[in-house]
Amino acid sequence: MSLGNNICFLRKQKKLTQEQFADRMSVTRQTVSRWESDEVVPELDRLVEMCEIFTCKLDALVREDLSDQGEIYSEIRIKRIAPFKMASYVIISPDPENDAMGYMDRWAESCGLKKLYPDVRFIGWDFPFISQEQQNRFGLHGYVAACVLPDDFNTDCPGATFSENKEADYAVITIKEPFIQPFERIPKAYKLIMEYLQANHFKEKPQENIIGCFEYTYTKNGITYMDVFIHVDGVTKSDAFSMFG
Repeated sequence: MSLGNNICFLRKQKKLTQEQFADRMSVTRQTVSRWESDEVVPELDRLVEMCEIFTCKLDALVREDLSDQGEIYSEIRIKRIAPFKMASYVIISPDPENDAMGYMDRWAESCGLKKLYPDVRFIGWDFPFISQEQQNRFGLHGYVAACVLPDDFNTDCPGATFSENKEADYAVITIKEPFIQPFERIPKAYKLIMEYLQANHFKEKPQENIIGCFEYTYTKNGITYMDVFIHVDGVTKSDAFSMFG
């Protein structure tokens, strides 16, 4: 790990030249170059100022290899998600994510959804209403799996709960190959978003008919990705992004 490498990586991630970053920091370009080459260690107040510019934690800037994160995690962005209908199902088991996703995949097959829309999207999120005894004594956890329904699709197929997620803003991060280290990469994504929200003074605000957070897994060019969404309260005026298609 190199502090200089972290400064260089974050500066480029913000699309700042050394001259532009030097202006922001009220120093010379040569000073920035000496920081990035580890020739000089910035003073504490300079490091704090960098954290404000880079929207990162001081401990992460100084102790972690942030350039490695760039290969795994995308930049965090704010997206407005258009309202969407969904069918969902909750499972409590030792392996609820796979169990719930498998159930909803079979449900989408049985009701004809996958035949009409082969690219149907599945999302999921943790089901928190599990007792300590269920978790500690029996190793049980809960997970909600849902498939996003196109507006023109209707069914009375039993076995799922139907609902609608209202239009809402979400902070989103993409993880590359999340299941290589699932117990490290996925929690880290949530941690990065929460740090981003805190640094930028965004707020989570639970609202009725809006999912607080969810995950969407997909494959592109043979690589598995996961998008993690965390709801934030009314921060953008951008066009709404559809969760279907």
